[in-house]
Amino acid sequence: MLTLTQALYDQIVAHARADHPDEACGVVAGPAGSDRPERFVPMLNAARSPTFYEFDSGDLLKLYRDLDDRDEEPVIVYHSHTATEAHPSRTDISYANEPGAHYVLVSTADADGAGDFQFRSFRIVDGVVTEEDVRVVQAY
Repeated sequence: MLTLTQALYDQIVAHARADHPDEACGVVAGPAGSDRPERFVPMLNAARSPTFYEFDSGDLLKLYRDLDDRDEEPVIVYHSHTATEAHPSRTDISYANEPGAHYVLVSTADADGAGDFQFRSFRIVDGVVTEEDVRVVQAY
């Protein structure tokens, strides 16, 4: 189960809506080994695409150096789908390289009247996708 604060939930959703119609992406970091998301890190979608996201390689290197310096890890890796449901695509699955992370997908298709808003979380390990419950709390 993914547990995150209302503030982090709101930040992820706001980023997804702000970048619509392009996909938004980012990370929520937390203390290494804690599985507790704490620090919101929005990233630039280098692809600037409504159907694909890509972290800028320089930004990604900087992020991982920062995580190492803070003894943190990516607890959540998130991105949005702008015209489809919040479910990992084949491409999403092939790029999932953080087996300990929660992969959050936010569908902003509702912004175009194309469907209901969705906020879903998945574990993706060795190509196997497992949906998990999301619990939003006021504070840890």
